[in-house]
Amino acid sequence: MKLARFLYNGDVYFGVVGEDHVQEATGEQFGAFRLTGHGYPLDQVKLLPPTQPSKIVAVGLNYKDHAAELKSALPEEPLLFLKPGSAVIGPLDPIIYPAMSTQVDYEGELAVVIGKVARGVSEAAADECILGYTCFNDVTARDLQRADGQWTRAKGFDTFAPLGPWIETELDPRDCSLETFLNGERRQASTTANLIFAPRDLVSFISRIMTLYPGDVIATGTPAGIGPMKVGDKVEVVIAGIGGLVNFVQE
Repeated sequence: MKLARFLYNGDVYFGVVGEDHVQEATGEQFGAFRLTGHGYPLDQVKLLPPTQPSKIVAVGLNYKDHAAELKSALPEEPLLFLKPGSAVIGPLDPIIYPAMSTQVDYEGELAVVIGKVARGVSEAAADECILGYTCFNDVTARDLQRADGQWTRAKGFDTFAPLGPWIETELDPRDCSLETFLNGERRQASTTANLIFAPRDLVSFISRIMTLYPGDVIATGTPAGIGPMKVGDKVEVVIAGIGGLVNFVQE
């Protein structure tokens, strides 16, 4: 099931996406809901970020191929950082290139969306806390990341957390192809089988540090092939079983 938030005639709804339409739902997006019977063609709605997280917990160096690319040892525990909810944008929304940066990079990632409160959960119980998965672009001002020595500014600009296009609730995340395209050219190509820490491992680990709430997002890390974008570029993150997240870079 694909769950989406969308804008139609100025009003915000959530619902279930079909092949070429979305069915409106009522109730709680992260709880009990039912379909209203009203449907809208996908080409007549504006897809919004599928969740409005209280926080985005992101993971650094979580792909074996990316660690090899950087000639880095594999981490023994997940390397965590936060991105603010104010950075979230949805499909086709512009990524704004900040004036204080000279190198802004794409990082295509699989994102976990939390479906219920997770506090101190075991790995065995972690799957019960996952609503589903979506595409994520961990946009990064690489020059500022190097200059600062910590990542808050480089990762936290408004528009630096593209998310979408919807939440896929039936994905098996163990071996999904992940690709990132820049202006139609494939720049990243890997599979979630290369993850060092799997989604359930991350949910359990993070929930023993901070409480995860429904709608929160865990960005699971990026594979090899990260690189810069420039104003006017189109970037697309494509994950098998979910779909594609497209954004454009603007000043």
